[in-house]
Amino acid sequence: MEPGGSLAAARDEGEPEGKRRRLLCEDFASVARCDAGVAQCYLAENDWEMERALNAYFEPPVEDRAEDRPGVAAEPQACALSPVPALLLVESSPFAFVDLTSEETTDSTSSKINPSENTQQEDGSMFSLITWNIDGLDLNSLQERARGVCSYLTLYNPDVIFLQEVIPPYYSYLKKRTRNYEIITGHEEGYFTAIMLKKSRVKLKSQEIIPFPSTKMMRNLLCVHVSLSGNDLYLMTSHLESTRGHAKERISQLKMVLKKMQEAPESATVIFAGDTNLRDQEVTKCGGLPDNILDVWEFLGKPKHCQYTWDTQVNSNLGISATCKLRFDRIFFRAAAEEGHIVPRSLDLLGLEKLDCGRFPSDHWGLLCNLDVIL
Repeated sequence: MEPGGSLAAARDEGEPEGKRRRLLCEDFASVARCDAGVAQCYLAENDWEMERALNAYFEPPVEDRAEDRPGVAAEPQACALSPVPALLLVESSPFAFVDLTSEETTDSTSSKINPSENTQQEDGSMFSLITWNIDGLDLNSLQERARGVCSYLTLYNPDVIFLQEVIPPYYSYLKKRTRNYEIITGHEEGYFTAIMLKKSRVKLKSQEIIPFPSTKMMRNLLCVHVSLSGNDLYLMTSHLESTRGHAKERISQLKMVLKKMQEAPESATVIFAGDTNLRDQEVTKCGGLPDNILDVWEFLGKPKHCQYTWDTQVNSNLGISATCKLRFDRIFFRAAAEEGHIVPRSLDLLGLEKLDCGRFPSDHWGLLCNLDVIL
């Protein structure tokens, strides 16, 4: 069957093989959030084996890509340029029925988590942040998952929180449950990013939304200028373009992020934290990070325990049987010109506990970063 061809054979209910393939297409499209044509393309190219097809869709091994092997045809253009997943084009109206604020029951997550040295101490010597793609686009068990996220935020009480995939009902829920934070958002409808600032420690000076001119997925860069313990900080978050087929746009967006980080005043500390959807080879294609900007995970010695923030082997929320381990969520750091004021100290994953509903708070793990403040 030619990739991109008719699905008529697969939709033939009277043919067992056709029905099996139709169901495979539906399952693939549901997991990958793509349309039926893209699903059929990847399945047909991988002999209708679900695990192989999903592996090819999410992250083909660099050494095994067809375009890199002599004498082997590259994947069809229909596969390489995947259409925008339907959920990524959603407007606010589909979420109108979702009410996350109707219940104030305390989730049991907090009792399952043991506070550690990461718990915020407000003595001024430490600055903490959390970045998390909270997967608001997945409406399954959304209320319990939102309570789970808030349990972690309450437990660790960070100074700054960077969120991605927030939807309007989730935003309303956060405003109700986290009144000690000021929330700045990158949009007001559809789905968007947010930066939350602890009112007792972080003072907002200004905010800015920088659009990505070529995005097909409502993406932008949210920036805030703040003051913390006498330090000037520029904080940024984004949800860079998703899926392997949009690598070119994602790299373009990364370049805009890095440019904005470098344009900040030299006297300020600059931190970007968000869901980059980056593969390591894409950072290389971008020319790598500028000399004055570091990847916090790399700076801290590439700790194995928090290498992967999107891990389908452990996280079952998406129901993907294939093993995909990727470091989508990243923190970039540019020190102030007078070095030593703020220094990254530790990095840990959040959201590793299943909730009572049997699901994790998100399909992404959150990242908790602690930084030393030199007074």
